[in-house]
Amino acid sequence: MARRAHVGALDGLRGFAVVAVLLFHAGHLGGGFLGVDLFFVLSGFLITGLLLQEAGRPRLGAFWERRARRLLPALGVLVVVVPLLTWAVGRLDLLRAVQQDTPWVLAQAVNWHYIGEQIGYWNASDTRPFAHLWSIAVEWQFYLVWPLVVVPAGKGRWRVAVVALAGALGSLLLMVTFGAAVDTTRAYEGTDTRAFALLLGAAAATAPVREAVARLPRRAVDLVCAPLLGGLAVAWVVTAGEQAPGLFQGGMFAHSLACAVLIVLLAGAPDGLAGRAVGSAVPRRLGELSYSLYLWHWPIYLLLPRQDRLDGWVWTAVAAGLSLAAAVVSKAAVEDPVRRRARWTTGRRGWAALAAAVTAGAAVWTAVWTAVPQPEPGAGTVDVSRLEG
Repeated sequence: MARRAHVGALDGLRGFAVVAVLLFHAGHLGGGFLGVDLFFVLSGFLITGLLLQEAGRPRLGAFWERRARRLLPALGVLVVVVPLLTWAVGRLDLLRAVQQDTPWVLAQAVNWHYIGEQIGYWNASDTRPFAHLWSIAVEWQFYLVWPLVVVPAGKGRWRVAVVALAGALGSLLLMVTFGAAVDTTRAYEGTDTRAFALLLGAAAATAPVREAVARLPRRAVDLVCAPLLGGLAVAWVVTAGEQAPGLFQGGMFAHSLACAVLIVLLAGAPDGLAGRAVGSAVPRRLGELSYSLYLWHWPIYLLLPRQDRLDGWVWTAVAAGLSLAAAVVSKAAVEDPVRRRARWTTGRRGWAALAAAVTAGAAVWTAVWTAVPQPEPGAGTVDVSRLEG
């Protein structure tokens, strides 16, 4: 079941989610940022399903290795290429931001860097080419911690579901608390405040929930999925950014809950009418590219200039097209070979490729560090001792 759903309906959901994010960042879909919420719920569902399948013979090292092979190679290429592109065609302030943020990106903690430095997501992300990677950091932190919970609790039929739901409610309380602030970056980017989306997906992946869904007739699944899909689409259209009433007071939690219900229904009946529609060719293909597309779109959006003849939907089409091309190349040349263990990624060749990549990255970053002018202490100040009275 998990395999069929992953290939069809759930990949289609990823496709819709990444399109929503691309349109939001282009200024065309006010609630498109909720697509990230759908990504989180999907990740919690799929990762927990994999962990529960291995609950009797846990191999956490192998699990983390698979996650690293899936996420880190494309991210590493991005960290090397974006500084070069920014140096070539971007502004100096963007290059400085890349220089400041990269160590945190590599540590998978850039979300906490932004929170600690009070770099507001809603008013400063257009100055940070890596601003979108906060969500990748949240997912990676979840991948590190959640298996340590699932493995000991996985032997109990209801334990994982109970723990996940309790954690989701605790996360909701934190979001309600921090979401009352003027700047909601802490609530929006915090791992603890966004954990409820991942945990609701995790609860949906447990055996009691999946077995209850499996007893539903296919027609009933389609009847429930249709309004859920429509409701998500309406939410993405009518939500007016971070100022939407109730967004951080339970609205985002309700959206995640709807996503979790939709996911488990589609996973349980991927061959139904709703499953076939969501998992049709175009959204499914976009879903398969969603990770690379998400990685590349924001730096390209920032570096592609807007002009009189290249603005609005024309600019969006060009920017999205360039992002899609970068995603295709990344998936074919980096992600798939590493994930599928091509010959050059294993054994001595793999170590040699890794050493070459690290060397290239170090060379790029040495050049970037040299290219960014360092501020001169005291420049632009006035010697008050030389002022006349």
